[in-house]
Amino acid sequence: MSLIDLASVLWRSRELLEMLLFKLEEEQLLLASNRSRWLSHATREVEVVLDQIRQTEVIRAAYSQEVALELGLSPEASLGELADAAPDPWSDLLHQHRKAFLMLTSEIRALADVNRELLTAGQRAARETMLAFAETVETYGPQGQTVSGAIRRPTLVDEAI
Repeated sequence: MSLIDLASVLWRSRELLEMLLFKLEEEQLLLASNRSRWLSHATREVEVVLDQIRQTEVIRAAYSQEVALELGLSPEASLGELADAAPDPWSDLLHQHRKAFLMLTSEIRALADVNRELLTAGQRAARETMLAFAETVETYGPQGQTVSGAIRRPTLVDEAI
């Protein structure tokens, strides 16, 4: 029965979304603690999970189309529409999956936004540090373009850098 197959792939999708949330949180912890040594590994793990999600999504789409046709719906029917048209207990299960997906994607989006901000701030700090060592400073020109100007000033180097 295709509802069983669909439910199975939806469980797998939820597991993968939870794994993505975990990996993004790991990445955030590394970024927040300025521990860039393992950042490339964390980013690679996020990419692996995203690839698994893409593969599972193809399977989910195929099962969703099959279930939609069985229920007399359009092949492009949403999960909510499938849940509304499915018989009990499938209806409740599909509604629970939909609710979980909405919650997980909201959490993932929020974490990804924070991680992006942390990465941007880290990149900016690294660039400013490199400019300090190069004894230049970046400012904006009259047309809004970035310009570098040489300045001479004493530089204090901390061993932590």
